[in-house]
Amino acid sequence: MATASETPVLDTIAAMTIDSLEHCNMDERTLILSRIAALVAMDAPAISYMAHINPAIRAEFTVEHLQDLLVAIAPVVGTARVMSAVGHIAEAFGVTMAMAENEAEAIAQAEAQSRSGS
Repeated sequence: MATASETPVLDTIAAMTIDSLEHCNMDERTLILSRIAALVAMDAPAISYMAHINPAIRAEFTVEHLQDLLVAIAPVVGTARVMSAVGHIAEAFGVTMAMAENEAEAIAQAEAQSRSGS
């Protein structure tokens, strides 16, 4: 019997992703291209793109790669899906940046408190 988790959906998605990666022989850039193209085709929400930001950075996926990808798939998925994806990607990136800024601020505050002896 499985143990209860506070995040069963996220745990399941993470397990599926790990399983997928273990059975895939694509290089990192091809993998991220494939996944982002699939997200665009599905009109995925911003949160789905958020899960791919760090892997894209690790794969040295650039804005130019993203633009080329969107140009390449636009005739297949349509302009509405591409424009929707651009908005969702921008939202995901903005949320990710805000989270990183909050984390950096929390670290800086903790270091300041540590130095002051509080």
